[in-house]
Amino acid sequence: MNFQSSPLIRQADKEDAAALARLIDIAGEGIPNWLWSRACENDQTPLEIGTERAQRPSGGFSFSNALVSERQSDITGMVLSYAIETAPEDDPDALPAPIAPFVELEKHSVGTWYINALAVFPGNRGQGLGSSLLAAAERLARENGTSAMSIQVYAQNTGAVRLYQRLGYKLHEKAPVRSHPCQPYYTGDVLLLIKDLT
Repeated sequence: MNFQSSPLIRQADKEDAAALARLIDIAGEGIPNWLWSRACENDQTPLEIGTERAQRPSGGFSFSNALVSERQSDITGMVLSYAIETAPEDDPDALPAPIAPFVELEKHSVGTWYINALAVFPGNRGQGLGSSLLAAAERLARENGTSAMSIQVYAQNTGAVRLYQRLGYKLHEKAPVRSHPCQPYYTGDVLLLIKDLT
């Protein structure tokens, strides 16, 4: 699937997995790298674990759920999105602290097209790529008959919050941050923002 816009936005493929792993670690502000480090064996690096996970044909963090932006054949950013049809069954209290509030809020996202991650490589920011990628994900949501978009963000990430609000996302729910050394924010809330597409 190609989205005719400038820059080029296209469906990711398996060969994009290494770039997707780097981008989702940017989006997750280091939390993905910490999670992947727990799965490393022998001489594996966290990025190699992330790349393997992005290469899977299914699952939340799969190339099949990602759109990438390109400029002169170089990947500049990505959005990872998909429909949330059922609430996760995980008990947030049994999960690693950094991801617990996100899973808790995902239960309030059922029936939406969920933006799992949005990231742009340094050097490509401030050029509207984030807005273009979100617009492409919104087209996917409409094509799949979804009536709302959802995204989660740290309240302290004020730049991202402003972007999402400018694009029509509104606060729906929030959950307190569960402090952990790997995460960038130790206090405050994770926000669930929802955009009505009807």
